[in-house]
Amino acid sequence: MCLAIPARVVSLPEPQTAVVDLGGVQKRVSLELVDDVQPGDYVIVHVGYALTKLDPEEAERTLQTFAEAGIDVDAPLR
Repeated sequence: MCLAIPARVVSLPEPQTAVVDLGGVQKRVSLELVDDVQPGDYVIVHVGYALTKLDPEEAERTLQTFAEAGIDVDAPLR
């Protein structure tokens, strides 16, 4: 199963790279597939790549739905 998760962009440390935050966990991801990303934007992240920008309200709804379903998006992948 593949899972893409909304994450908030914290910074843009170098070209085509973002640091994203998901529940306090920060990770570098590639922005090669997405244009015009700024800190504070939400992106959908899958295997280290931002796939698309996401409306902040939609990101919050999606994260809330994960929480209601008992999916801990902060848990390490096994």
